[in-house]
Amino acid sequence: MGLPGARRLLDGQHDGAALNTDQPANEALSAVLELLRLERTGHDRCTGSSLNHLTGRIYGGQVLAQSLVAAAATVSDAGLPAERLPHSVHGYFLRPGKLDRPIIFDIERLRDGGSFSARRTHALQDGEPILTMTTSFQEQQVGLEHAQEPPEVPGPEELESSAELFASSDHPAARFYSRMGAFDIRHVEGSIYVPRGRSPLSRQALWMRSHGPVDGDQLTHRALLAYACDQVMLEPVLRRHEISWITPELSVASLDHAMWWHRDVHVDDWLLYVQDSPSSQGGRGLGIAKIYSRAGDLVATVAQEGMIRLPR
Repeated sequence: MGLPGARRLLDGQHDGAALNTDQPANEALSAVLELLRLERTGHDRCTGSSLNHLTGRIYGGQVLAQSLVAAAATVSDAGLPAERLPHSVHGYFLRPGKLDRPIIFDIERLRDGGSFSARRTHALQDGEPILTMTTSFQEQQVGLEHAQEPPEVPGPEELESSAELFASSDHPAARFYSRMGAFDIRHVEGSIYVPRGRSPLSRQALWMRSHGPVDGDQLTHRALLAYACDQVMLEPVLRRHEISWITPELSVASLDHAMWWHRDVHVDDWLLYVQDSPSSQGGRGLGIAKIYSRAGDLVATVAQEGMIRLPR
């Protein structure tokens, strides 16, 4: 059986029940889903394109999600006796990606064991790697079960929506994300998109869900979670130093990214991100996130180190 979701993403087909049926999918979300439908151009090779981004370079979450889908395609066709879903990724961002160039995804089949499969994906532009990432897949198995519980925080209905904030501002970044934002983000401690609602804490919590239903399987939802989380992983570092996203000459770039999926995830239902930053130094900051379902289940843990530079 393998991983049928990988074939559906490559072929442009989806299945599964959507949870967030109270709002239609917006154009930005549809564009992201289309982005994950890679072209299979060889036995262990796929090709993809990019969405426009405010920075003028490829958004890191995009190439993470695409690399995951590319790796999954080679698990799907490996003739394995049971479905295997991605449970962890470890990747390094090596170069800025160019928006006007295709991305070639070369996959190495490292191992197919009795329960686990491992793949290494190299995302290439002009023959040079922009990301290298190792992904591990596991078939569903029983075992020990425990998880930390989420903190008590206000629900998303009580918080300001990023969509409303962007729509009310004429800042170029707000206008861009008003058009291109595929996810609704609601900060518990107040948004750091603008210089207000900040506090000198290294922790924050936020709710996030897609702008509309996602008609896809677990591979689709896990890839979309990888896509979405990259945009908020370094926010605890900024909040700790009372920096907003529109601070003049702020320069931020992802360096490496690690992610573990613990349980099934649905990005079209509200997810709670509980975040912290244990350290920043040398122009680098580390962000950690635990991601919970609306029901309180720990569905994923993410760690990312990034470059953060400010003018002297």
